[in-house]
Amino acid sequence: MDTFNKRTALVVKILLWTAIAAFFIWGFSQGMFRQIYEQPGLFLELLGEHVLIIFASGFAAVLIAVPLGIFVTRPAFRRTEWFIVTVANLGQTIPSLAVLALAMGVLGIGVEAAILALFVYSLLPILQNTIAGLDSVDENTKDAARGMGLTNLQILWKVELPNAVVSIIAGIRTALVINIGTAALAYLVGAGGLGVWIFTGIRLFDNSYLISGAVPVTLLAIAVDLLFRYLERVLTPKGLILAREANEA
Repeated sequence: MDTFNKRTALVVKILLWTAIAAFFIWGFSQGMFRQIYEQPGLFLELLGEHVLIIFASGFAAVLIAVPLGIFVTRPAFRRTEWFIVTVANLGQTIPSLAVLALAMGVLGIGVEAAILALFVYSLLPILQNTIAGLDSVDENTKDAARGMGLTNLQILWKVELPNAVVSIIAGIRTALVINIGTAALAYLVGAGGLGVWIFTGIRLFDNSYLISGAVPVTLLAIAVDLLFRYLERVLTPKGLILAREANEA
């Protein structure tokens, strides 16, 4: 059964990459990507703006959401969880365009407004995954650590966070991938990015602009997703990997 599943997964991957390669060959033959190779300097500038918006907002969200997740999972502050999660949830319930408009009203037109909007949009997935990861740590494991004489702070750093790191990184990965697509809307508040070509293509009915902006956004999302999946595997404690493999066996 495992061999069948592996073969099926391999066939799906081959078909997927074949379809992607065929799309790029077709696109280049039709001149769909001509904006990239005709204006490489502008492309790199727009890509740099897009990446700056994504990672600046994501980094700020990590600095706020992860400590908040740790804070609300401490027994003394557990009652604050519902309030903090509800406030963070506002960033997801409000439409992204509305969040951008509100950020523009606070900071004006420019990159700062886009970063603020995507920061608000990133908080909830990182916060929820941090809480879920810390809550998933086995109480018996923490009791054993206390029995060994570890303080609460040492248990947090040496037991809880290493066991929760997969869930936390998954939340960061989700937030960044969502933001890569949403950042295209930053063009509407004068923040640049690849949304410039996407909306230019829509306005001019020019597929070369549209695809030259949309495809790099898609590839960037795939690259970030793969990068953070790799980080999950690297940062997962070896003991957890061995335990999972033993349970699967």
